[in-house]
Amino acid sequence: MSQVRSSFNKASSIYNENAFLQNEIAKRLAEKLKVISIKPETIIDLGSGTGFLSKKTATIFPDAQLICVDFAQRSLSMNSQKLKVCADSYQLPLKSNSVDFVVSNLMMQWCSDLKTLFDECHRVLKPQGLILFTTFGPETLKELKRSWSVVDSSPHVNEFIDMHDIGDQMIQSGFQSPIMEMEKLTLTYEKVLDLMRDLKGIGAQSVENRSKSLTGKTKFKKMLEMYESYRENGKIPATYEVIYGHAWKNYVKFEAISLEN
Repeated sequence: MSQVRSSFNKASSIYNENAFLQNEIAKRLAEKLKVISIKPETIIDLGSGTGFLSKKTATIFPDAQLICVDFAQRSLSMNSQKLKVCADSYQLPLKSNSVDFVVSNLMMQWCSDLKTLFDECHRVLKPQGLILFTTFGPETLKELKRSWSVVDSSPHVNEFIDMHDIGDQMIQSGFQSPIMEMEKLTLTYEKVLDLMRDLKGIGAQSVENRSKSLTGKTKFKKMLEMYESYRENGKIPATYEVIYGHAWKNYVKFEAISLEN
């Protein structure tokens, strides 16, 4: 987790210049915010970063108190919202049952412990509170993964969790009937190195970016050659599987039932 934090802090000054996809998905998530029948008093933007979703959320819910939470101090400093908290999403510095709405854009894929994450979101949400988020699914960067798989069997690209497994974890954490949706978006590049430069520019470095020095120039060159087989209409594609999920925290009071005759 500390390595992820370091990557995002280093990328904070150039993040917005490289995060076209993150901003686009934030826009799509904001459209979902507009049609939700909820009038929250308190909202958390979890993993708010530089504020793509924060600004949109504040516009849609101008009367709500928006708390922007992120563990990367430098990224958070770029966020224009007033109320910002630098904190770990596994240990939110908020009271139980104190938040109406948790929103999160492309943060959860960097959390290795979804159980703790969803347990904590469930804890801080009020009864009938709502969580709405986006994350990446396992088909993300599939071209890069397959190109590396021809070179060797070592992991070079981050693995992302299937949306059904995410939904199951939400249920285990106490959320009721999570709704999961998915869409695939494809970005195109002139060169594979342009894609990798983008990944580095947003701090979301895949495994091969972090271990390139250990990989060897020969293997790296072979991976680039394999990726070229995906070139279409003169462009290199990079597929992203985007998962949208939401669920309510329901409070159900169980009456004691006597089994006596």
